[in-house]
Amino acid sequence: MSSVPIPELPQYRVTFFFGPEPVKARPSRLCCVFNVKKRSWKGGVQIAVELEEDQLASARQTIGFEAWLNKLLDGFPKDERDNYQSRAHDLLVQGLCALKLDLALEAGIRQENGCLAGDALISELDHALSERMERIKSQILTELDLASG
Repeated sequence: MSSVPIPELPQYRVTFFFGPEPVKARPSRLCCVFNVKKRSWKGGVQIAVELEEDQLASARQTIGFEAWLNKLLDGFPKDERDNYQSRAHDLLVQGLCALKLDLALEAGIRQENGCLAGDALISELDHALSERMERIKSQILTELDLASG
């Protein structure tokens, strides 16, 4: 019998639902919604994760997003470049919201639909971003189908 350890399953299954979209009552916030299912729960919940525009701007600067994206898209025709840029910006917001949700899950959440407000976990997200920025960029490349390029 093999003594190879069985990999531990993640405690939560998170699925992106939709976004980013502006928050109606707060135009300075964007929101992405995720379905979250914990293994021990009978059903999942929807969690809306909000991100402040200034936090997004700070994250863009921290990871050098604009310079990275411009270098990546250098040489693309203008119409293709514009489409990639628009999609990449949406993917960045989705990645940041997913990272913020991961931080909330690590802290523990209840089995109920809810909202992770834009002013929650700001310093935690800023700190985690420096550790996970390459993963976010890699996910963006994969979603844009540019991972091999």
